[in-house]
Amino acid sequence: MQERSSVDDLADQLRRELDRYSYGGKLPSSRALVERFRVSPVTVSRALAQLAAEGLVVTRPGAGAFRARPRAEAAPVGDTSWQEVSLSADGAAELVPRSVDASGVLVSLAAPPPGVVEFNGGYLHPSLQPERAMAAALSRAGRRPGAWGRPPMEGLPELREWFARSIGGAVTAAEVLVTSGGQSALTTALRALAPPGAPVLVESPTYPGMLAIARAAGLRPVPVPVDPDGVRPALLADAFRATGARVFVCQPLFQNPTGAVLAPDRRAEVLRIARGAGAFVIEDDFVRRLVHEDAGPLPRPLAADDPDGVVVHVCSLTKATSPSFRVSALAARGPVLERLRAIQIVDTFFVPRPLQEAALELVGSPAWPRHLRAISTQLRLRRDAMTAALLSELPELALAHIPSGGYHLWPRLPDGTDETALTAAALRAGVAITPGRPYFSAEPPAAHLRLSFAAVAGTGEITEGVRRLRRALEEVGRPSAGGAVYSGLSGQ
Repeated sequence: MQERSSVDDLADQLRRELDRYSYGGKLPSSRALVERFRVSPVTVSRALAQLAAEGLVVTRPGAGAFRARPRAEAAPVGDTSWQEVSLSADGAAELVPRSVDASGVLVSLAAPPPGVVEFNGGYLHPSLQPERAMAAALSRAGRRPGAWGRPPMEGLPELREWFARSIGGAVTAAEVLVTSGGQSALTTALRALAPPGAPVLVESPTYPGMLAIARAAGLRPVPVPVDPDGVRPALLADAFRATGARVFVCQPLFQNPTGAVLAPDRRAEVLRIARGAGAFVIEDDFVRRLVHEDAGPLPRPLAADDPDGVVVHVCSLTKATSPSFRVSALAARGPVLERLRAIQIVDTFFVPRPLQEAALELVGSPAWPRHLRAISTQLRLRRDAMTAALLSELPELALAHIPSGGYHLWPRLPDGTDETALTAAALRAGVAITPGRPYFSAEPPAAHLRLSFAAVAGTGEITEGVRRLRRALEEVGRPSAGGAVYSGLSGQ
């Protein structure tokens, strides 16, 4: 965050000084800017790149940076109002409109302004990412024979084998497709398994990105409630009977946003119910590698205990590495695999080979288990720091479950709290939070927040962020703490 702030400050200063130079005039050298402003060469390079992107300067390799000439007069603005008629006419013929609301996804993707504590992040803070290991892996990958050639459509055999071993059970490399990130894999799976207009059962609450995928495909998300032990089998069976759905999407391990783990006695029951309904289970195993160091042994993926091809499994390396390291896998058994493969080829052809080679280099290096151990420790420390801060500063927030994996908490707000007003007040106070409403496909039973502890610099920032959140709650009206609920359920 400090580096980003330095870049913005330097860019602002250079922007104010541009009038000193004629158009085409040369700016001071990078070395001169480093000495004058006492910043790093990287900061200078990024600031100049920012001005170049704005069209204010032009950089020429080996020559330096120059003030850009004014742009030609802007072309007249066209009239796009005809599109409203065209798009709405298309929607009139659809059983379920395919308009896309990406707001629930953008909350966790958009970087907050400098100085704002990032409790809304969906990825590891840069200090937790294995940047050196990834850079070394990418460098080695680029030197592999054939690294820049076209890969097999299904993915590199060695990488498919690694994913198959990670899933376990009887899953083989032949049943794995390498995909470009978990979001892409979920999109492929939903398109393959459900026609437009069909119902799809989802956990409630659930990941907003998955709800956006379903709605963009013209599907009707039908909520099935979860508790601290995961989805409730009786309600799942009721939902299948009531809707005739043929797909259920779930996150059995450290569910987003509740952090729930599907209880052992429910695992076989969920598969039995789906099999009886002639339905598929899409298992989004998105944070298996973000387990906390105090967790016990993890349950196997549902796919590892599924001989009948009920489960379509999705897993990814992204959450444990970097948002830009978009390498994931789809695993399925039976005829559905060919449909998944065909849709992926049509949509994306293949995942770039250098990225697949880099993934192999990374997971095969000694740095990989060291990284996983390090983030396991850090996530526990951060979870405990956030839990303690919430109990101390905001006892009226109810924590029904403290997970032993993943990167966030899911506190319930006091009755009557306006999520939208609190989110705006929190940003004014200097902390970015994620409201709970986008996680529900129907009316939510209560107001919640999702608070990430992985996207911040450390435990001190967590404590400060909770203090700022307390001020925001006081601004919108702080209900009495007398009705607070804290169950203290530990993670599984």
